[in-house]
Amino acid sequence: MNSGSRQIGLSKSKITSFEQCPKRLWLQTHRAELAELDAGAEARFAAGHEVGDAACGLCPGGVMIEAEPDLTAALERTQELMSSSAEVPLFEATFAHDGVLVRVDIMEPDGLGGWHVAEVKSSKSRKAYHVADLATQLWVLREAGVQVSSAAIRHLNNQFFLAEEGNYQGAFVDTQSLEDAKPLALKRSKQAEEIRLVLGGDEPARDTGDHCHDPFPCKFVAYCSRDDEPARYPVSSLPRTGRQLAAKWAEHGIVELEDVPPGSFSNAIHARIHEATLSGVPYHDVDGARRIIGDWAFPRTYLDFETIAFALPRWLGTKPWEQVPFQFSAHIEDCEGQITHREFLSLDGKDPRRACAEALVAQISQDGAVIAYNAAFERTCILRLAERFSDLAENLKAIAARIVDLLPVTREHWYHRDQGGSWSIKAVLPTISNSGDYAMLDVADGSAAQLAYLEAIAARTSEARLAEIARSLRTYCAKDTYAMIEVLSHLIGERMPGSLR
Repeated sequence: MNSGSRQIGLSKSKITSFEQCPKRLWLQTHRAELAELDAGAEARFAAGHEVGDAACGLCPGGVMIEAEPDLTAALERTQELMSSSAEVPLFEATFAHDGVLVRVDIMEPDGLGGWHVAEVKSSKSRKAYHVADLATQLWVLREAGVQVSSAAIRHLNNQFFLAEEGNYQGAFVDTQSLEDAKPLALKRSKQAEEIRLVLGGDEPARDTGDHCHDPFPCKFVAYCSRDDEPARYPVSSLPRTGRQLAAKWAEHGIVELEDVPPGSFSNAIHARIHEATLSGVPYHDVDGARRIIGDWAFPRTYLDFETIAFALPRWLGTKPWEQVPFQFSAHIEDCEGQITHREFLSLDGKDPRRACAEALVAQISQDGAVIAYNAAFERTCILRLAERFSDLAENLKAIAARIVDLLPVTREHWYHRDQGGSWSIKAVLPTISNSGDYAMLDVADGSAAQLAYLEAIAARTSEARLAEIARSLRTYCAKDTYAMIEVLSHLIGERMPGSLR
């Protein structure tokens, strides 16, 4: 096995960072202290580790190659097993060439003297950067004299449902990728030289742009954009095609919507945003909103779910990354304007679906409109519960059938330039209300809610901390549903309903 004459210093993840942005890898190597805190990094690492363990568990008789006490030991153990013509799966087999070290997730003997290489990923499909990772491994394996007969991205199977606790047979799918990775592998030697030149030099110059978020959000964005003068209302904030339009107007030296000449946009939504931005006067079609919302019967139930998604399903009947509701908030407004709040929250780590379904049936009115913001999500959550619990299905389906969506009504009848091209409720609320900023909350968005749930169910979490998390989650979810009342009242030009009970 060839460990190369150069000091080992590169890996597939570092090459991936370089391909995204050379400056990112340089900062990662020389100025790591400039990285922003990534709140979800620990959870993603844990999910990836869990998926990797499950994939290995489906290869009986395999040998795990530990990096103990260090990677040199892993290299030596791998060489020992390869030299003995091992005919068992190898996990984390370690190879090096020309200063690049790789640890191969799974290598399975093909029975003909070659190996099937599997790069395990926790996503539900193959991504372009997965193939790039595989290419780095194939290059090093080829130079190490390893015969690779086939290679795949082994990702989660979106059609898999957990039927038996802990049994993940069928949870993975191999997307064959050898031919796609080969052309990239041929470029790795030259690229390794280029990377070393960059890392051995001064900090590279690179403007911020789309590459800062593709394929991963970069932890150095704040540092790289420290001297940028952000546009107040950038052309790129236009929904859907904003980036393409921004590139077009940038050719004319224009980045601000305010500098785009009137009448330049044929898209009705873009034209509306442009006009509101230029004038500073919000677009507000009260009559149009009233015509739609007037048909929404009382009692009106404003409903919002918080969900948790596990890479590997933990509860029977769920599939990889399925959103499972563990919390809901419901503000119920009667025809006299009185508001009642109902809620559900499960933080014991057990399957929350039955308790959630029962709480919905018990607490949601049997008539009247059920109002959601981006209603497809709430409707899907309820219908999945109906599929699971046949005895509650009729009542749950009746709730789902009464769901109406406040988002498209808001999109069609309101725009304030401070929304920045977004109609998320967190963007809209500050433009119509002084009821408080989400950023002031301990849990401020759905991603934070998922992290809070994971912390709550962790064995190390104290009772006091658990109570604190529960309070934060209740506050956040209730704010979402009360915000819908505020938005609806504003759209139709009426005062907020009466007292909260």
